[in-house]
Amino acid sequence: MMNLPHLIFLRSFEAAARYLSFTSAADELNCTQSAVSNHVRSLEEFLQRPLFVRHARSLSLTDVGEAYLPSVRHALHEIDVATQSVIQRSHTRKVVVSCPVSLAENWLPDVIRGFSDQHPDIDLTVHGTVWIDVEPNVSDISITVNHIDDVTVGARQLWAEKLAVVCAPEFTVNGAQLTDPAQLQEAPLIHILGRPAYWERVARHFDLADLNQKEGLRTNASNLAMEMAAKSLGCVALPRSLAGSYVDRGLLIEPFEFDLDSPWAYFVRLKEKPVSPSVRLFQDWLLNAAASMNR
Repeated sequence: MMNLPHLIFLRSFEAAARYLSFTSAADELNCTQSAVSNHVRSLEEFLQRPLFVRHARSLSLTDVGEAYLPSVRHALHEIDVATQSVIQRSHTRKVVVSCPVSLAENWLPDVIRGFSDQHPDIDLTVHGTVWIDVEPNVSDISITVNHIDDVTVGARQLWAEKLAVVCAPEFTVNGAQLTDPAQLQEAPLIHILGRPAYWERVARHFDLADLNQKEGLRTNASNLAMEMAAKSLGCVALPRSLAGSYVDRGLLIEPFEFDLDSPWAYFVRLKEKPVSPSVRLFQDWLLNAAASMNR
């Protein structure tokens, strides 16, 4: 490779040409005015051509300087872009996700396991949320649970959520195994605070006019409701996506199936700024996993 001028000479020339002032260039480059002047003079000596006309109180570019400046500017830009790319690759191989605790414990782990198997070099941090999301700018990807009639702008629904009624495999109502929706009128119900619409929709769907929605165990956590149900303390209505891991492990069963939309669903939002390649990879992985929930 041919001999090239020092990078600092080129940076001083570009800044001085932009401001037409050694003093302003020195302020930007955090050095002295004489240093910038010496850098430019050294570059001129290297090129054996004058780059500036030095007036009493100002500078102007020579024809050579005018012709040289665009190439120098482009080269410096390319160096800056390449440097930032290396820095980002070495320091941003991580993704921060915020997600409601219920979904983070019952659906997200399988998503993370598959992603980590493919991308073991990317570190994931999950903030479990209850009721509200974490502070803005904490997460790269934010998953929230929202009523379908109250969705914020920019949020994308992950899947069409359905309701399920679940109970323990050995759960009985008046000595008989739960198999018929009509038995719910005699069964102990578990209620999730803030989500009375779950049982209300089930009651309307099966025309259960006598469904007792005022008595029974209550909790503000879907996971705790399922733990209670797994101990045969009652049955619970909640999103099928949450019950899936309990059903797969044999802790709960769906005593009867039905197709009923949930009034609450999960939505995802990205930061409102360019994201790193790692965040983009996990976002695509997450959306692909979510798409499979609609099949």
